[in-house]
Order: sequence, then C-alpha cells, then structure tokens
Amino acid sequence: MFKHILVPVDGSSTALVAMDKAVQLARAFDGRITVIHVIDPYPFVGIGADFAFGQAEYLTAAKASATKALATAAETAAAAGVPCTQRTIEGQSVFEGILEAATGVDVDLIIMGSHGRAGLEKLLLGSETQRVLSHTTLPVLVVKN
Repeated sequence: MFKHILVPVDGSSTALVAMDKAVQLARAFDGRITVIHVIDPYPFVGIGADFAFGQAEYLTAAKASATKALATAAETAAAAGVPCTQRTIEGQSVFEGILEAATGVDVDLIIMGSHGRAGLEKLLLGSETQRVLSHTTLPVLVVKN
C-alpha cells in the first residue's frame, strides 16, 4: 500500500516521532523512506547581495543542522532495516520544498510532525504541516508529539 514514504525532518522530537511511525509503516508494507530537510530562504534585510548580513553564517548553520537531522533519521531507518535516502532542499519555503520532493521522488505518503522548532533555526513548523495538507492531493499522516 505505502511503498515510498516521505518524511520531512528538522531535528525536533516531533520529527523523530514521525520518523519512528514512518519506519513502522515502511516495515509493515515492505517500503522505503526518503527523508528531507528543507532550508528555507535566508531572511536578510538589505538591498542586494552586498547587504545580506549573516547570510554565509546562516547557510553554514542551516546545512550543519540539516546534516545532523538527516543522519539521525537515516540511523533510525537503518536500525530497523528500512531503505532510506536523504535529500537537502534549499531556497524554497518549507512547504513548497516538501511538496516538490514528494512529487519529485514519487512518494505514496507524507508523514510529518505537527510542529517543530521556532526562531532563527526554524526549518519545519506546525503551520508548514497545515500548508502541506492544504496544497497536496497525497495522503498525509500527521504525528503529534
């Protein structure tokens, strides 16, 4: 039934709970998982790239966070013997990155948490879950922590 599951992760406990559910379903249906981490556009203030204060620092921190979140999710899948691929998506709003990945890798189901982090490191928020639900025709399993 669900042979390919997409799980957006951000390193939050909610994303890890969603990943655990995805692993359980993938094992039950002999499926596979693609985990993604979306780095949303840098919210700089200024005119032109010359005034993008902190952009390099933001991207460095965001990529490090992505690597860590994806590795943790992949370890969860590997421990259960579930095939898992990883992708980092940059430069889009979070929900658009999730939807692009879902159609780009041809998934049957999206599993995501109901909320994530806030502040500068926000990569996946509960409002993003609502946006995904509003803009996709794919089945979405929302996991609450």
